[in-house]
Amino acid sequence: MKETAKSRITFVAVAALVRPAMNLLMRKQWIGLEKLPAGGFIAAPNHCTEIDPLVVGHMLYNQKRMPHFLAKAGLFKVPVLGFVLRATKQIPVERSSAGANRSLQIAKEVVNEGGSIIIYPEGTLTRDPGLWPMKGHTGAARMALESGIPVVPMAHWGAHEVLPRYAKRFHIFPRKTSRLVVGDPVDLSAFAGRPLDKATLTEATNVIMEAITELLASLRGGQPPLVRWDPAAHHQSTHGRFVERGGAGSGSAAPEENLGDSDE
Repeated sequence: MKETAKSRITFVAVAALVRPAMNLLMRKQWIGLEKLPAGGFIAAPNHCTEIDPLVVGHMLYNQKRMPHFLAKAGLFKVPVLGFVLRATKQIPVERSSAGANRSLQIAKEVVNEGGSIIIYPEGTLTRDPGLWPMKGHTGAARMALESGIPVVPMAHWGAHEVLPRYAKRFHIFPRKTSRLVVGDPVDLSAFAGRPLDKATLTEATNVIMEAITELLASLRGGQPPLVRWDPAAHHQSTHGRFVERGGAGSGSAAPEENLGDSDE
């Protein structure tokens, strides 16, 4: 994507602050960087802590790929942060269907110009008790199938030890290592020519989530659940902060400042 002078300057200024902070917070290990496409693509990572966007953005920026996120619309109203988001061409997302469709259209334009869009298919921090990827939303699959844009699955593990899910303070010592792996673009050729109905999009999304889960399993070891966690099946909201109170399944709907997909 051809970044404007303002966008590049803002990215450089932000990176001058964020990169040293990230290097201080944790060691990093990046695997499979050669699999990043030369042209535009959708990056689809797992989501288990609030600093995930910094982890993925740090990696992409170091590869000279400016990271563009679908960011919660309310963040654009926050002083200073809102300016940075607008100046670096992040994409505001509203929870309404119309707003989500507009956001996805803008994202397509960014990718068609060679940019990278980071979409968290889970839509929010995973509710899975073991931090495995949960059921995904269909925005990434829809964009990929409509426009032929490659979806590059990613997984990272370790940042949650620095800032556990919903924690209010960092755990810097002993120093942790964040590992990130880039996978091969997801093969969605089986869905070519099929109508983009709910069944097709759900099936394609499951393929994407499976690719992310396999990458995460390669990083952290262990066996992911046979059935992917579904918040609705556990009477949990699909967006917003979830806090356990005396047992699984209870929570609050306080707003969570995460970046993610808002297709549904």
